[in-house]
Amino acid sequence: MERRELLKIIATFTGAAMIGGDLILSGCKSEVSTDLTFSAKNLTLLNEIGETILPKSDTPGAKDANVAEVMKTVVTDCYTPESQAAFMQGIAQMDKESQKKFSKDFMSCTPEQRTELLLALEEEAKTYNEAQNKKDDPRREALKKEDKEFNFVSSPKHYYTMMKQLTLLAFFSSEEGMTKALRYLPIPGKYDGAYKYVKGEKAFCS
Repeated sequence: MERRELLKIIATFTGAAMIGGDLILSGCKSEVSTDLTFSAKNLTLLNEIGETILPKSDTPGAKDANVAEVMKTVVTDCYTPESQAAFMQGIAQMDKESQKKFSKDFMSCTPEQRTELLLALEEEAKTYNEAQNKKDDPRREALKKEDKEFNFVSSPKHYYTMMKQLTLLAFFSSEEGMTKALRYLPIPGKYDGAYKYVKGEKAFCS
């Protein structure tokens, strides 16, 4: 699967354009220098959040792909400072939300509790992101009238949206995701317009 196609799929699944998508596609780093520090605890938490989103079954899960390392790289290299700040605050907020809901931190929650929390955050994120988009609309339109739309930078999305997007990006860009979760078809492969799809089979990637 080409990266551009993957970003489109992630946007569909999360209801938001891939944050940092332009830099991810170009392979470039942000021109803004930042000094982000991800602790070992942060990375462990991100892997567990990822595993809740993409749990291991008969195929690898997010932890098998060590999605936290990719999250760290993308946030550091491709996010704006505002989105970086929102993401780092989100790491701390995750435990606060868990304490509020279950009186314990995320790492102490059962898989069922973790799933319940993330589903609640998904709904919260939808409302939050819609509000951010509405707030951005006047600024976007003003730049468009001046033919400066390329200068537009959207407001940071909800931290859970970022975490979910990065989990999907990291996993389906990994060897585990491409060769074991998806059905791997080496490039150039063979075209078969009459290939029969069986419901429930894994999708192809290349």
